[in-house]
Amino acid sequence: MIFSKKRKLILAIETSCDESSVAVVEDETKILSNVIISQIKSHQRFGGIVPEVASRHHIEQITICIKEAIDKADVIPEDLSAVAITYGPGLVGALLIGLSAAKAFAWAHNLPLIPVNHLSGHIYAAKLVSTLKFPLLALVVSGGHTELVYMKEDGKYQIIGQTRDDAVGEAYDKIGRALGLAYPCGKEIDEMAHKGKDVFSFPRAMLKEENFDFSFSGLKSAFVNTLHNAKQKKEVLDFFDLATSFQTAVIEVLVGKTMRAVKTMNVKMLVVAGGVAANKGLREALSESVGYNPLVKLVVPPLNLCGDNAAMIGIAGFVEASKGHFAKWDLNADSSLSL
Repeated sequence: MIFSKKRKLILAIETSCDESSVAVVEDETKILSNVIISQIKSHQRFGGIVPEVASRHHIEQITICIKEAIDKADVIPEDLSAVAITYGPGLVGALLIGLSAAKAFAWAHNLPLIPVNHLSGHIYAAKLVSTLKFPLLALVVSGGHTELVYMKEDGKYQIIGQTRDDAVGEAYDKIGRALGLAYPCGKEIDEMAHKGKDVFSFPRAMLKEENFDFSFSGLKSAFVNTLHNAKQKKEVLDFFDLATSFQTAVIEVLVGKTMRAVKTMNVKMLVVAGGVAANKGLREALSESVGYNPLVKLVVPPLNLCGDNAAMIGIAGFVEASKGHFAKWDLNADSSLSL
């Protein structure tokens, strides 16, 4: 057993995209440290994430993050029980940097390696708010993912719905670029959406279809075309109204599909996970909708744990370890890993 030591401590590493993060987690939900070094400023001038740039920054920062996380947690390597590592999905170059660092650290200190799916990390961040009750439904929304995940028990995932084209976070970034906003722009669009009116008839794709899949490509195109047509006609559109109309369409689809899935799957809990879980409009709409069903509890991670971070990987690592899921030294990165 990896937890034969007095303290149950996992060192977790996350480098799936543009954040270098290392954390030390104790007893499943006690975060002793969670170091996050963001690369946003390096990618802003490109209007999005450049994989090669992200990988180079991870190389520069990962050992610094490991040392800082251990120091902040006030532990030494000999205190640790295991190393948890994100091995997918994500940018393959970025994943390989974290995976190499995790293997080297685990090998040097004779520690087992726990493979963690990045998406399961987002879901299990909810454990910091509440004990998870099964069966549950997780709405995973981020820059690269939009999925509805049914969980009958710990560590068991069934994707019942997903985007057929753009992820919702990706759509936010693309329409933000059309508006001339600085990357990342999800938070700014959310703030703008609270100041305008829903006056544009943007599409609610697949909202009335029986499946639980999503599509945001048409909405994105409708938004951009509206903006371009107005410029050609030299018309001035209210950016706040545009943001409100866009976000209203997004939320109606996300909430509509999610609440139908909640009812169909007869779950006890709804977890919202991923970077877009920080969206105030989405939180408000889901809270209101779930409020009509006293049998379902809504759980959303703290704002500081909605984005990519290693603490969530450590929490999920405890779940994987409890099921005996450990990796061999030939573990490789899987950029398209599914739950």
